[in-house]
Amino acid sequence: MTLSKTDLYKEVAQQAQALMAGEKDLIANLANLSALMYMRLPDLNWAGFYLLKDQELVLGPFQGKPACIRIPLGRGVCGTAAQTGLAQCIQDVHEFDGHIACDAESNAEAVLPVYQNTKVLGVMDLDSPQIGRFDQDDMIGLQNLVNILQDAIA
Repeated sequence: MTLSKTDLYKEVAQQAQALMAGEKDLIANLANLSALMYMRLPDLNWAGFYLLKDQELVLGPFQGKPACIRIPLGRGVCGTAAQTGLAQCIQDVHEFDGHIACDAESNAEAVLPVYQNTKVLGVMDLDSPQIGRFDQDDMIGLQNLVNILQDAIA
């Protein structure tokens, strides 16, 4: 039996809460959450985090191929999400003005800001080789995972 997307995200959220229960360490939580997403969410070729340091995003824990190490604020999907504080759901990255191609196989991207103490700490970034991979249900499920992370590191 295949789970609905909503049920899959509920299961992943429960697993994320169990992994992060009582753990405040940022890197440990980012590492486990990126591994969990990469393992459980279908059609991903990258799942991880970039952390905001000195007005640029620096590569954090992730699963997938090697990635761009630094992304300026406002550049690409990740830099846009970090600068605006708004989640980005991009159906086709080739239509996103200023897209940074870390992996030529990535065609869709979902990026959500991560906050700590009301300031953007970084972004959660998921890439897929499948155009149109991410939709509103994904963004709701992913935002729930970000909320769990933010609560853990608060």
